[in-house]
Amino acid sequence: MSAYPPDQGRLITSLTNETVKAVRALHMRKEREATGLFLAEGLKFIGEALDQGRTPTTLLVGMEARAHPLLDRAIAETRRTGGDVVTVTHPILEKISRRENPQTVLAVFEQAFTRLDDIDPASAPCWVALEQVRDPGNLGTIIRTADAAGCGGVILIGDCVDPFSVEAVRATMGSVFAVAIARATPEAFLTWRAKWSGSVIGTRLDATHGYRDAPLSAPTLILMGNEQAGLTDSLASACDVNVKIPMRGRADSLNLAVATGIMVYAVTDALADS
Repeated sequence: MSAYPPDQGRLITSLTNETVKAVRALHMRKEREATGLFLAEGLKFIGEALDQGRTPTTLLVGMEARAHPLLDRAIAETRRTGGDVVTVTHPILEKISRRENPQTVLAVFEQAFTRLDDIDPASAPCWVALEQVRDPGNLGTIIRTADAAGCGGVILIGDCVDPFSVEAVRATMGSVFAVAIARATPEAFLTWRAKWSGSVIGTRLDATHGYRDAPLSAPTLILMGNEQAGLTDSLASACDVNVKIPMRGRADSLNLAVATGIMVYAVTDALADS
């Protein structure tokens, strides 16, 4: 395919352009919180957003981008919804993405959080709640796994990493647009959890039940703790049952995203078979 025509939208060549500085600033959490925006990279990722009815507020197309029907669609839908389409140079793509080999199409989107009280537990058989998750790669991978397994959404409890950080968004591979994401203080979560109609299952190293042995009823809410400390006592005590994943080798724990993936598929498979 030939290179995409560089006359799509206004051309930006200066690294100090205000649009460039504003988009690059979205690497900082305080700027994302102030604007309610986040940065996404790559045409495939942007296509996932379009399929979910989400359009960019700003679409940045590199001068070396290749002609593609999805790029045509992204440009058309961005303009239709009042977004800004700009053509940029390779050095600008590098500066914004902070990568030597950046994607040739970048986009800015509005963040979307689901209110805790707007969650309908019965809309999906399984949900995931994370307490004080700190690693953006773990969070993004968990969001992607929840999407793959058909979970209803991910609830972030307490002081968690920003799900719209560039690192977390990259790790979702587009699932950030498909999965409901909610936030809650521990106190608000415990109040809301009291109304949960199905099972609530936590993971603890000191649990007696194996992760495949717990009785379950849909919808099931899986609680996973912080990477270092695990679930706090207050949240563990709010579970109907706590379970453990056996450590049969020398390692005494699993990566949080891996452990969550094991739990999600154990629960969804058990519910499907029941």
